[in-house]
Amino acid sequence: MIRSMYSGISGLKNFQTKLDVIGNNIANVNTHGFKKGRTVFKDLYSQNVAGASAPGDIRGGVNPKQVGLGAQLATIDTIHSGGSMQTTGNTLDLAIEGDGFFVVRNGEGIDDKLYTRAGNFYLDSGEEGAESARIVDGEGRFLLDENGDPIEVPLAATSLSIGQDGAVNYVLNGLLNDGEEPKYISLAKFNNPGGLQKVGGNYYEPSANSGTPLEDRPLGDGGHGAIKSGSLEMSNVDLSEEFTEMIVAQRGFQANTRIITTSDEILQELVNLKR
Repeated sequence: MIRSMYSGISGLKNFQTKLDVIGNNIANVNTHGFKKGRTVFKDLYSQNVAGASAPGDIRGGVNPKQVGLGAQLATIDTIHSGGSMQTTGNTLDLAIEGDGFFVVRNGEGIDDKLYTRAGNFYLDSGEEGAESARIVDGEGRFLLDENGDPIEVPLAATSLSIGQDGAVNYVLNGLLNDGEEPKYISLAKFNNPGGLQKVGGNYYEPSANSGTPLEDRPLGDGGHGAIKSGSLEMSNVDLSEEFTEMIVAQRGFQANTRIITTSDEILQELVNLKR
């Protein structure tokens, strides 16, 4: 009886966490590049009432008798399925069709790198006296090329375009890229993208279980996806699925509260045995 009350409490905590994850998913339904979360539960542990016995010549075997003592949170997964594409027509709005993350940086060291699927990029005004501008995201972090350097575009350039292979092309002095080789946007791919850690602002950073990022140009040998210029990747949150999960979580929460109130009523009857 007391065990059932604590089992109900564990269920309440789990479904509260599930509702928290669902609420965050719904709040980010229109966040570019957002990847939804999912909660998975597992049983806590079980108390043995009687152990199992092996079959013999006279009597067959007996299964163990166990009473479960509640549930606990197993994982909160990040689902990295692709979101739908929203066409914007803006050249510097980029979406990744397939695997990979944009690599951005606001410092000089490798530890300053962050990874994102949100592709709303812009040109800054360039440093004072500079003749080129750099491609940055909404936080001012530099978009990096395959060599780990910020991608620069001359201020006098015209006809800026970005190819599916990540090539940044422009026209300067009547020449494509002023006669030089184009810079290529770098994409990072992880062995376990589900192991990436969210750090806010649509950014991810590697964790101990995500693996080392393989950085290469789009459509490279590493299986990196293609870049779609003039489009943005929307959130992969499905509202119909989230509302269904919300109903399931709400009913599960109510069922666990019923366990607690029923156990309390039985305890009250025990207390009232002696009047």
